[in-house]
Amino acid sequence: MKIVAWSGPRNLSTAMMYSFGNRPDFEVMDEPFYAAYLAQTGIDHPMRGEILSNQSFDPSAVAALCAATPKIHSYQKHMAHHMVPGIPLDWARDAVHLHLIRHPARVIASYGAKRDQITEADIAFAAQATLYDRIGGLILDTADLRDNPRGMLAKLCAELGISFDESMLEWPAGGHRADGIWAAHWYNAVHKSTGFAGPEGPLPRVKRDDLLAAAMPFYAAMKARAIQP
Repeated sequence: MKIVAWSGPRNLSTAMMYSFGNRPDFEVMDEPFYAAYLAQTGIDHPMRGEILSNQSFDPSAVAALCAATPKIHSYQKHMAHHMVPGIPLDWARDAVHLHLIRHPARVIASYGAKRDQITEADIAFAAQATLYDRIGGLILDTADLRDNPRGMLAKLCAELGISFDESMLEWPAGGHRADGIWAAHWYNAVHKSTGFAGPEGPLPRVKRDDLLAAAMPFYAAMKARAIQP
């Protein structure tokens, strides 16, 4: 089985990669199109130079890597907004698609702590909703996951047609060997973790009401189709 997991940034996507990566029957891949996305768009991201030097930015080469049949099950972590014109999607034709969502207020607050300037394209709610409309798949709200990790992972595994494994509930601190080089900037908190944190509590107040208003309709539409707790 090949699971292609889509999200925007700050959606617990790395924790989910660690969860599947801790299973003995899964290998994982971390944002393989990141460098290609930066090269195609010219956008300035933290550690841009290091990413372009460390990861292939040839879309065809990366697509071939993603399309390869794994020796065991695989879980590929992807960002929806990386799929810009010039980056193919046919490599994912036979995969099972999983979309991770999180309330926009939490995403905006978390992303804003790492990067000063934020646009709707950065948090990718429109991009992810558009991608879901195109390819379908399962949707998991990570708030439900944090409320009940065991229960929601068991439900997800049942939907995927695989057995739930207790090893998904925890992982070693310090990161995963599959981490991209950008982990030094983005993964500080999850590197300290050994499992999913508890419920998130009240929504944070955000200064960017424009971003919140732009993202909410896309989040609400996907939330209505998510796996129920």
